[in-house]
Amino acid sequence: MVRVIQNLAEISQDYDVLYCDLWGCLHNGAVPYPAAVAALQSFRAGGGTVVLMTNAPRPSAYVRAQLDRLGVPRDAWDMIVSSGDAAQAALFTGAVGRRVYHLGPDKDLGFFEDVPDAFRSEPPIARVPLAEAEGIVCTGPFEELTETPEDYRATFLYAKAKGLRLLCTNPDQIVDFGDRRIYCAGALARLYDEMGGESLYFGKPYPPIYDLARRRLGEAAHDPDPSRILAVGDGIATDIRGGLGEGIDTLFVTGGLAADEFGRDVEAPDAALLADWLARQETGTTFAIGRLR
Repeated sequence: MVRVIQNLAEISQDYDVLYCDLWGCLHNGAVPYPAAVAALQSFRAGGGTVVLMTNAPRPSAYVRAQLDRLGVPRDAWDMIVSSGDAAQAALFTGAVGRRVYHLGPDKDLGFFEDVPDAFRSEPPIARVPLAEAEGIVCTGPFEELTETPEDYRATFLYAKAKGLRLLCTNPDQIVDFGDRRIYCAGALARLYDEMGGESLYFGKPYPPIYDLARRRLGEAAHDPDPSRILAVGDGIATDIRGGLGEGIDTLFVTGGLAADEFGRDVEAPDAALLADWLARQETGTTFAIGRLR
């Protein structure tokens, strides 16, 4: 049975680096979780390195600005690695062509406009209407608070007929924004795949985002043993499966997306319910915790 811990400090001495998810672990999109902030600050104070690893479809600079607006203190983390960072490398090297249709809200335009230094010499990417596109870049629904993947079935039928590939900048399918659940780019990409289209993924649980994290750690003079890295997150299909796929230990935050599955007390998941649920997901985890603290 999975070991359920009460706080990160119980196991922190066994790890040098955390790959920590954001939504559902550190904040809910509207406010940070004070106990989670304190846990990360304590880990860093003990000599650990915190990599905030997020499936946000924006470059890490925009994620940093969002954390600042939410009031997450800078001393709670060392670096940010986003799905947007990893997907940008694919975009600017032409993975879906250089004339692309952007499916997503205007708040994600930084994905196109903030060109990393390494790709400034590459030919420009042009955002064009779907009829003129060589590929699709999906950062989420246009209206994320009201739309569902089904709203895009007609768009995807047309795109599939044209043979367009879809670059998914955020493999997450759903996220909780405050007390509201909204669809992410991953839900749209999944529908496109189910309809016979082809989607490309770069965030958790796929290798590119972990490769980028290792490079960033190396640039900061860190070369951790994989056995000393812990992946923390509330997404069983993204954070946990991704960590397991990389051969690192995982800490599943049960009080996030799947909170209703483990009993009435979100801070104290029922171990038997957790074991049954993990078996149904055909996924394990090294540790579990109600909320990151």
